Amino acid sequence: MGVLSESLTQVLIPVAALIGIGFALLQWFLVSKVKVSAHYTAPGDEYSKSLIGDSDMENGVHGHEVTIKCAEIQNAISVGATSFLFTQYRYLTIFMGVFGAIIFLFLGSVKGFSTKSEPCIYNIGNLCKPALANAIFSTIAFLLGALTSVLSGFLGMKIATYANARTTLEARKGIGKAFITAFRSGAVMGFLLAANGLLVLYISINLFKLYYGDDWEGLYESITGYGLGGSSMALFGRVGGGIYTKAADVGADLVGKVERNIPEDDPRNPAVIADNVGDNVGDIAGMGSDLFGSYAESSCAALFVASISSFGVSHDYTAMSYPLIISSMGIVVCLITTLFATDLFQVKNAKEIEPSLKRQLLISTVLMTAGIAVVTFLALPSEFTLYDSGTTKIVKNWQLFFCVAVGLWAGLVIGYITEYYTSSAYSPVQGVADSCRTGAATNVIFGLALGYKSVIIPIFAIAVAIYVSFSLAAMYGIAVGALGMLSTMATSLAIDAYGPISDNAGGIAEMAGMSHEIRERTDALDAAGNTTAAIGKGFAIGSAALVSLALFGAYVSRAGIKTVDVLTPKAFIGLIVGAMLPYWFSAMTMKSVGSAALKMVEEVRRQFNSIPGLMEGRAKPDYANCVKISTDASLKEMIPPGALVLLSPLVAGTFFGVETLAGVLAGSLVSGVQIAISASNTGGAWDNAKKYIEAGASEHAVSLGPKGSDAHKAAVIGDTVGDPLKDTSGPSLNILIKLMAVESLVFAPFFATHGGLLFKLL
Repeated sequence: MGVLSESLTQVLIPVAALIGIGFALLQWFLVSKVKVSAHYTAPGDEYSKSLIGDSDMENGVHGHEVTIKCAEIQNAISVGATSFLFTQYRYLTIFMGVFGAIIFLFLGSVKGFSTKSEPCIYNIGNLCKPALANAIFSTIAFLLGALTSVLSGFLGMKIATYANARTTLEARKGIGKAFITAFRSGAVMGFLLAANGLLVLYISINLFKLYYGDDWEGLYESITGYGLGGSSMALFGRVGGGIYTKAADVGADLVGKVERNIPEDDPRNPAVIADNVGDNVGDIAGMGSDLFGSYAESSCAALFVASISSFGVSHDYTAMSYPLIISSMGIVVCLITTLFATDLFQVKNAKEIEPSLKRQLLISTVLMTAGIAVVTFLALPSEFTLYDSGTTKIVKNWQLFFCVAVGLWAGLVIGYITEYYTSSAYSPVQGVADSCRTGAATNVIFGLALGYKSVIIPIFAIAVAIYVSFSLAAMYGIAVGALGMLSTMATSLAIDAYGPISDNAGGIAEMAGMSHEIRERTDALDAAGNTTAAIGKGFAIGSAALVSLALFGAYVSRAGIKTVDVLTPKAFIGLIVGAMLPYWFSAMTMKSVGSAALKMVEEVRRQFNSIPGLMEGRAKPDYANCVKISTDASLKEMIPPGALVLLSPLVAGTFFGVETLAGVLAGSLVSGVQIAISASNTGGAWDNAKKYIEAGASEHAVSLGPKGSDAHKAAVIGDTVGDPLKDTSGPSLNILIKLMAVESLVFAPFFATHGGLLFKLL
């Protein structure tokens, strides 16, 4: 037994989650002090007075008018994002009902819907709850995971649309104030999401326990449905949001910047509101659901593997809850880390923004390493046994510490390498910008090469993490390694959400007609946000690789496969088809963005040509029509890629059996990780190469600029090609690998009993 008692563990986990929620609400309160309405200011309210400012003249627009304009634009973005998400959730509610029924029918049919107790699979000699109970509770867990995922995305979007105009208005006082507002808002999302995920999982386990009692094997097997629910919603959120945001972005850029030569986020551009709405539904809501899905799955994989170890057999609740205790410690560590950015080291100028955000990653990793050491020695017995695929392995607690720590530090390495390849401060992006001298073709060639090259070190980092974790603690080591990478999720989410909030703030500044100086400040925030968004995607992809490997191990164990032999035709055909699936999926999502963007370009051109006085600024564009095009396209186009991912494991397992499905999972993991990293980094590099030329901060950048030059136009084309890569296909691929693995694990009892129909007939 570890030092921590069961009763203390039962208290500490929910307390940590509530601290996270409390801290998020505090940050929300601090952000809400910035007023966005131009009503009469109370005599003592100096804060609002200084913000609205009577003498503040912005480009000839009175300070009050600027505030009113900001409030109007913020409202339009918020209404657009909310209506899109509600429409999307209506579709997803139908999906949840249908897929919940499939889970129940498939798992219930394993033993013909019998209500008799079954002999346990791992805890030999004992009786476990009937298969029907597993079907019912897996379905409930699936619905809980799906609802938490949807809530995570929705809360994130609400916070971002609440904070964007406040960041713009704070930029009038200086870049430091604007940075703190954007970062605090990101922290609200990060902490709410991390704490909600932990709290719902903790409550679910305790409620399920009321029925399952001592049958921990059945309890934690049914909990895996939570991960499946979280990830299936994340897939639709990422794909739907990604198609929405990129259709608007590509349409706005191609017609506005390239053809009409007007600035980004110019209010004359009909697609500008749809573009800003897209930042919130794709980069914020989709990203929130995605990281929540990763967290839910890595927790479920670790809990399932632990339940069939000596923890589960001896009913050591504290050791069993080790994954949850790591997440609890993560919330506390991230809380301390956040204070470094908002209170201890405040940003004074544009050059300090990126270092401040990078420091967040480093501080949280160092503190978390110490936190993991404390948790490991308090929660775990000094020695325990893992039963993995029929073999037993004796593991010491210090070995598990190294498993979590290696995952955590691999995450940092991936984050920093991603930053090196996507930040305009370093030579790779500067090289891509330089290639724009000779046109868009060389820019595309250099950008693709950069993306492929950026895969090398992250893959080695993941490989080292896998080798160390597996040799020390088998599949359990890999599962907690993935949790280690995600343990600082609140901080990485805060950094990630900061990007789209800053991007929106810049758009609002441009649309409200604020001065060039304000726009420069928001651009500086946005450029750093672009890099941090790439870092966030790197984390999501790296953790997805470890999570899906852990889920793969759990699936192999649950399906009763002793070894996966690549030389057998059943496994090899699975392997080669699995490796193809990420390409098929990418083709679908890229084409969806292309066809939606085509409609958007035609609509924007039509408005410029048919609305008299639009280019001169005398008439208003029809923003609503562009929002409608994006909404309709994304809802229609998100279904085929989603169906591909969800049906592949069901078809492979039912018709070809468990060995072929094991091959499919291995193939999709190996190829999906590579494509996801290169797609995200290529797109990020093209975007920042364009911003590098626009900012003109160095002699080299000045020689390529200014905006509207041939080199800049080539950079805009590169950025446009990269948009669907970095915001639709790339980030959605990590959900593909995780979702297929967790789905296979949930349906493993069915596949093991009834799978391989085709081979049985032959």
